[in-house]
Amino acid sequence: MTTAVEAAEGSLLWSHEVLGLHAVVDSAGTVRLGAPGQDWNSLLPLVEVTATGHGRNWSGERFVETVIGERLTYRGHETGQDGDWQCTTIRLADPVTGLAVDITLRTCPGAGFLRSQVRLVNEGSAPLRLESVSSLALGGMADDKGTLDGLTLHWADNDWLAECRWRRAAFRDHVVALNRSAHGHEGRGCFERYSQGSWSTGRHLPVAALTDPAGRAWLWQIESSAGWRYETGEREGAAYVALFGPDDAHHQWHQVLAPGEEFTTVPAVLAGVETGGLDAAFGQLTDYRRRIRRRHPDHTALPVIYNDYMNTLMGDPTTDRLLPLIEAAGAAGAEVFVIDAGWYDDDAQGWWDAVGAWEAAESRFPGGIRRVLDTIREHGMTPGLWLEPEVIGVRSPLAATLPPEAFFRRGGVRVTEHGRHHLDLRHPAARAHLDRVVDRIVGEWGVGYLKLDYNVNIGPGTENGDESAGAGLLGHHRAHLDWLGSLLDRYPGLVLENCSSGGLRMDYAQLAVVQVQSTSDQQDPVRYPPIAAAAPTAVTPEQAAVWAYPQPDFSLDQIAFTLTGALSSRIHLSGFLDRMNPEQFALVRTGVSAYKALRSEIPDSLPFWPLGLPSWEDTWIASGLRGDSATWLTLWRRQPADEREEGPRAQNRNAAADSTRTVPISHLHGAHLTPTLLYPSTSDATATWDAAAGELTVSLPRPDTAVLLRLAAVPPTAG
Repeated sequence: MTTAVEAAEGSLLWSHEVLGLHAVVDSAGTVRLGAPGQDWNSLLPLVEVTATGHGRNWSGERFVETVIGERLTYRGHETGQDGDWQCTTIRLADPVTGLAVDITLRTCPGAGFLRSQVRLVNEGSAPLRLESVSSLALGGMADDKGTLDGLTLHWADNDWLAECRWRRAAFRDHVVALNRSAHGHEGRGCFERYSQGSWSTGRHLPVAALTDPAGRAWLWQIESSAGWRYETGEREGAAYVALFGPDDAHHQWHQVLAPGEEFTTVPAVLAGVETGGLDAAFGQLTDYRRRIRRRHPDHTALPVIYNDYMNTLMGDPTTDRLLPLIEAAGAAGAEVFVIDAGWYDDDAQGWWDAVGAWEAAESRFPGGIRRVLDTIREHGMTPGLWLEPEVIGVRSPLAATLPPEAFFRRGGVRVTEHGRHHLDLRHPAARAHLDRVVDRIVGEWGVGYLKLDYNVNIGPGTENGDESAGAGLLGHHRAHLDWLGSLLDRYPGLVLENCSSGGLRMDYAQLAVVQVQSTSDQQDPVRYPPIAAAAPTAVTPEQAAVWAYPQPDFSLDQIAFTLTGALSSRIHLSGFLDRMNPEQFALVRTGVSAYKALRSEIPDSLPFWPLGLPSWEDTWIASGLRGDSATWLTLWRRQPADEREEGPRAQNRNAAADSTRTVPISHLHGAHLTPTLLYPSTSDATATWDAAAGELTVSLPRPDTAVLLRLAAVPPTAG
């Protein structure tokens, strides 16, 4: 341990060799994080804090340059080991309020990422009302020429049916040059993105990046289901990034700390590379995500999942409808069969606003649902069920029998959204209710897979006593994560899927605990490719559930198209497989077999995008996995968007147009490779490799087709 007395001006407290970052304390005790040799004034205080009565030194839209942040002074640091993780905690204090601030920086040897989290303790004599706290603040960033003109900003919009839509713009398009020397001040604005309400990714992903022309990249992620915000802007001629959990201005979050009380922020992570750009940075972030997850056998087993919902039963299951699907799914090679929504629906008025008890509907399952679950097992599959555990329908008897304090309330009134009330899992009655449900379904019925959905945005949160709504939401979500962990403690083999109308709560607070993430509710197979391709930016490939919903009225090309997009992630099979002709069914079985041949490679592979991250209407889309033994490439060719409305006539007219695409694969440049078509054999695709150029040329003669290729080195010839 180093004390404040021992630390002299410019003393190095901590360093990250791969990221090139140092934490340095000056003679006044201020600690800042940046690269060696950077202008001290361009760096931010190590932690930025606003509290009521203690705002910012320069008013505006930015939550940096805070009064408390500038006052925080060094009082010691400690370094230790936690398994593979190297951990350094730097301890700071505000001499005015008595606020103690400990920031813990965590990384692994040789890794290009840094995880940060902040703990605050009120060691003063008066209450302190926190309004925002940074989890990580970093300044001094610039392009390879030392300016901001070459920086590119990358961020992702996210919406129902339209997840993971990445956008890019010049940094200067959003943070314009203001001529600071003429005004004597920094600007008041910044580029910011933040969540709204309880859908953490209902507007944007909590992931974004800066890149420069030399291939350097700074990529960040915030791990919160209950409010987050990031900002980037200019400070003293350099760029900065500040990452936050919930705050007062955007999430109605404030936290009053009485003397002796404490608060811990949500974690945030920075991944960085000197070369390789965004793909290489996402490789680092993927490695990080795998390290922080709760260990589970599903991460490597990757069983084939059939779910009865999408474009199939659509929330209306019965024994008679399920039995032929179960038989067909088992024959196709599925290993998990999930009965999705509606299995509990025994209400003439519908189930949406009556859910909560999660009892099987007798009218749907004569002889009981357990007969159907047994049939699933008899066909060699693990049975799964859909639940939406955090809500109680307004017409459910539980809305009256559970205590009022077990529900979200604001202003003393129970919150209602889209016919549902919301449970507060900090209340023992709410948690006991859900424990009884899961113990019956998993413990008694033998269900091994739970799809946990979340279909309402309940707003800013709940007010329990004097707490703010945002603090209540954060408290609930931390209790929710604890509850999920307790399920896995009791049932270690249970697989949990995170869903929120698709990908509207797709964050690594959730995904560090659950095993699978629904990427979308998108029902149009032609609209799914940009979501499937970009999903590894939000979630590791082995956790990313991508729908494949072939139907008996599909052509062979359409069947192969919907299957191909799911083969390098987590295939979520659906569709009326029982109604297919032998040729169609064989094509589905072949796709499932291709997935089973590939899946052992997925958990150790890293994603890349040789044509760049896709835009929503791109005709050609490519995503790949880079492994130790081979590279796998999925390539889609879609009919141009302006021609889709014209239908088959336009497709026939343009069948030969734009049928070939050259795909640069830089990490294989100079390698002697053989492209192998893994799926489908019906595509009439051809692929040739140019080792000198490092380019793969692929021909897909028909639009709305896709192909999965394997690129592996040619073994050396003898002699």
